Amino acid sequence: VSKQPDTDFAKMLDSAELPDIDPGEKAFQKAHELLALGKLDEAREKLVSIVNIYPTSPSAPVARRIVGDMNLDEILSTSHKEGKQTHIVKKGNSFLGIAAEYKTNIDCIMHFNGMLELKGIQPGDEIIVMPLNFKILIEPHRKALSLWDGARFVREYNIIHIGLPAALAPQHTTINSKAAEFNGKRVQLPAKDYRAAAKIIQFGKPPLLIRGYDGPAEDAPSGIVLNAADMEEINLITRIGNEVEIRNPPH
Repeated sequence: VSKQPDTDFAKMLDSAELPDIDPGEKAFQKAHELLALGKLDEAREKLVSIVNIYPTSPSAPVARRIVGDMNLDEILSTSHKEGKQTHIVKKGNSFLGIAAEYKTNIDCIMHFNGMLELKGIQPGDEIIVMPLNFKILIEPHRKALSLWDGARFVREYNIIHIGLPAALAPQHTTINSKAAEFNGKRVQLPAKDYRAAAKIIQFGKPPLLIRGYDGPAEDAPSGIVLNAADMEEINLITRIGNEVEIRNPPH
């Protein structure tokens, strides 16, 4: 019986026609299998590895989006207790005071306690709170805004319009104020128009805005503009004092 010469196999291995297997794609396929099996934690770990180790892989943008969805579902879940605390209301407590004590915001308190509007609180009431210490990273060259929990990636959002100087220097700042506008007027809780109002986040220095907008691109307002739903989400889990980094690559 004739035997296939080993040299033939060597030629096959040396062939330039061998497919270039992207390791990020292989990791993504494995993550897909884990998700199908319901192994969410293992799948997320695999997807995070793509985001961190293979950021240029064709699978990386999808991995970032899935990881972001999984992270946010966990953060906003009322049943997932990690990172959340229970405050027992004391005499003299107010929503503003509780928000300040736990470094959170009133929108977030309302979300975790199933409130559609602000209501009176009494001593002994239990209020679920979640400290908000996320950092905002803005990358104008990528038209991307992302949230980070320390060194951990949380979620990324597309910037639909950006009115910033092209040569804006990389810098660190903080959220200086938050506001909401309805029909051209500023509104705040507990005003009934607050829920439908466009949310605005302003930095200290430089004096820039992040805002939501769903109208025609040519009429987009100045500043860093996201779609309105994304802006609502960011407004919910950020507070005055959060760190902001603007990162532009060197020219």
